Amino acid sequence: MVNDVRFLSGPDGATLYVPDAGPRSPGILLLHGSEGGKSGWSSLYALALAMHGFAAYPFSYSKGGNFWHAGDIHDVDLEATADALEWLRQHPSVNGKVGLYGASRGAEHALLLTSLLARDDPAKLPDAVAVHSPSDTICGAFIAGTFNPKEEEAWDPSKRAWLWRASSEGLLPTMPIEIERYSGPLLLSHGEADKIWTPESTRRLEARLRAAGRNPEVHYYPDEGHNFKSETCKIALERVVRFFRSHL
Repeated sequence: MVNDVRFLSGPDGATLYVPDAGPRSPGILLLHGSEGGKSGWSSLYALALAMHGFAAYPFSYSKGGNFWHAGDIHDVDLEATADALEWLRQHPSVNGKVGLYGASRGAEHALLLTSLLARDDPAKLPDAVAVHSPSDTICGAFIAGTFNPKEEEAWDPSKRAWLWRASSEGLLPTMPIEIERYSGPLLLSHGEADKIWTPESTRRLEARLRAAGRNPEVHYYPDEGHNFKSETCKIALERVVRFFRSHL
């Protein structure tokens, strides 16, 4: 079933996409990558999820971004994302269940936030998490103004990307993201030809999770890079929808 969608105002002028199919729906908070929140990717994906029955909120966390400039991922306050997740959980259109979805740097963001909430504030954990093309370690800051797409390294190891409780001391580049702390439903996916974030990062995450007794749902896509062909996008979306419908 495909739903009509209502567009509601969210914090900071953002849009909450709500299926016009009943009083309340499960919610999903979406986290963009280094393309920035104003690029349109997360809003398009949120619209697609709303058409499939979820109240979807694309959360723009990059700093200084606009329609022409991606913005920086530098000293991003992860507590603000936790607050956005809680805002979505409490929204009148949401049934109290919330999922978290992120791609690329948004996948790193989602896994890192979830691991920290599992350690420090379990009551605020998402009910299910899905990520695409994640890193298995914390990366440095992404500074949009200095990014050169011809260079292999798209982040600055001398600057910190994330803050938790006003500090980046425990969130240094190359530190493992300890997602094993999370016992809830988790979906991982990766294109096997991805040259931006290697699929080996997802393979390492999968191995660590299984060694810890977790059972993630994992999908690898042969011959697909960081961005998928249209027909593969459809398959990947169907799997994400099915995952969240099963757990929210």
